[in-house]
Amino acid sequence: MLPRSKARRKALDVLHTADALDRPALEILEAEPPPVAQFARELVEGVVEHRAELDDLIRRYADRWALERMPIVDRNLLRLGIFELLYRPEVPAGAAINEAVELAKLLSTEDSGRFVNGLLGRVAREHARA
Repeated sequence: MLPRSKARRKALDVLHTADALDRPALEILEAEPPPVAQFARELVEGVVEHRAELDDLIRRYADRWALERMPIVDRNLLRLGIFELLYRPEVPAGAAINEAVELAKLLSTEDSGRFVNGLLGRVAREHARA
């Protein structure tokens, strides 16, 4: 697994744990044994900083899906993916989407890969980088 892929997986683990335990993600991140890759730390911090906006976009694009009823993995993959699409211009949109889809296929439900792909694709098209 490539370093950025590992970092995304670690960021997802931290966000998932925080969501499941209803604890602050930064608290979970700080409790992780070092070394936590800098990229993973940046992803978690970015999702935390922009969470309200990310959740609003998920609600907007998740046709007939309530954010609170989504699997925790899917919800946090969408947060990560949208954060990368909007705030990490050095990450190609296709890479951000593909990584999220692969993690959804690996860690979530049978339909999660398609769901994550569709929602992130819509966000990418409507919020294309200049």
